[in-house]
Amino acid sequence: MMTLGFVAYLVVIAGIGCYALKRTQTAADYVIGGRSLSAPVAALSAGASDMSGWLLLGLPGAVYMLGLGEAWIVVGLTCGAWANWRLVAAKLRDFSERLDGAVTLPQFFSRRVSARTRMPAIVASALVLFFFAVYTAAGFVAGAKLFESTLGLDYAVALWTGVAVVLSYTALGGFLAVSWTDFFQALLMLAALVLVAALAFALAPGNVQAPSTPALGGLAVASALAWGLGYFGQPHILARFMAIDSASSVPRARRVNLAWMIVAGAAAVAVGAGGAGYFGGNRLDDPETVFIALAGELLHPWLAGIVVAGVLAAVMSTVDSQLLVAATALVQDVLRPVAQSASDRQLLLASRGTVAGIALVAGVIAMDPHSQVLALVAYAWAGLGASFGPAVLACLFWRHTTEAGIVAGMVAGATVTVVWHHLSGGPGGLFDLYEIVPGCAAASAAIIVCGRRNRRAADVFDLVSSSAA
Repeated sequence: MMTLGFVAYLVVIAGIGCYALKRTQTAADYVIGGRSLSAPVAALSAGASDMSGWLLLGLPGAVYMLGLGEAWIVVGLTCGAWANWRLVAAKLRDFSERLDGAVTLPQFFSRRVSARTRMPAIVASALVLFFFAVYTAAGFVAGAKLFESTLGLDYAVALWTGVAVVLSYTALGGFLAVSWTDFFQALLMLAALVLVAALAFALAPGNVQAPSTPALGGLAVASALAWGLGYFGQPHILARFMAIDSASSVPRARRVNLAWMIVAGAAAVAVGAGGAGYFGGNRLDDPETVFIALAGELLHPWLAGIVVAGVLAAVMSTVDSQLLVAATALVQDVLRPVAQSASDRQLLLASRGTVAGIALVAGVIAMDPHSQVLALVAYAWAGLGASFGPAVLACLFWRHTTEAGIVAGMVAGATVTVVWHHLSGGPGGLFDLYEIVPGCAAASAAIIVCGRRNRRAADVFDLVSSSAA
């Protein structure tokens, strides 16, 4: 019976992909949907592509095992999302449109600083591909484990089933398919979390207490809150800002997004705490399955299938966005400048082919079922946030940002993140701090040190700022 719920979910996803295919006619449609997203779609698709399976698997599992102290991550993410919508969204929407219709971060960087070389675009594209390869493979692993545990499929079969589902609408429908499916998936994720959390608390044995919450040190709290820094540099989230129908829609989108985040985050924490109360001393072998286990215990199998599909929705809503952004980086920022005579249709076909190619590569990487999904996600989140976050803020708010500064900032942020990440398991102490903090600090310092009075770049900033106003 649970299988029927999965099938119903997949049918809806396929229908959205087919509809989006009819609306996708040009490369601009494929990349950012022709800048036509309404406020609710932009808001919820940003939330769904952001949270991934972490919201339904990782966070409830952490609370189930470690206590309510893990909720600090939700606080950090909510604050970061608010700051991103408040400071970046409207400016990036207007700046990107006025900078010759930039549709990707590499294009935005290059045009904002009047780059004389292709280095900003090349470096940015390389970092997108590197960190998204890790991110996408992690999503495929999570999806495969879900299919394996709920449908009884062999791991390899489960993996390639998930790859095929994502490809069916990402490669065909592009950004519109991704955004509309993410809108639907965000609603499903929210409903599933609230329902399971409410039932867990209502039906938990009254004499069973949730595990006590250990006291967290200052470094642990700072690391949890620092997740919010990553928002400024996530290309798949920033793409929603570029694609929203107008800057005037941003305030409404911000309110919708934050309301969704607060309710979903609180419900995810409640699932972990409620699961600890419901299962009591009968500890689960894998804490990250607490949401799935509760759904199986508390719901009719058919409804449980739909609710557990929320996990797949969370995984796919991030993977599809990452595939699209990575393909765009290759086609728009690497292939298009070389093949200037290529038609819009040829570029559209190239984008679809690139999505398929990247998905296959990520699927091969994901063939190892022992991959540490959450660790890889945290690593990729930090790498993207440190590489691009300070650069985005500098381009939007500092008129003396230069080409050299942007390149140096991206390289410094990525390098420090990678080095710090590999040191975090060794010396301990300060190296236990989440690597996004030193990464962002290094990137910001590099941008400032390399900044100078560049008349061309400053003139572009002044012109775009006055036009946006």
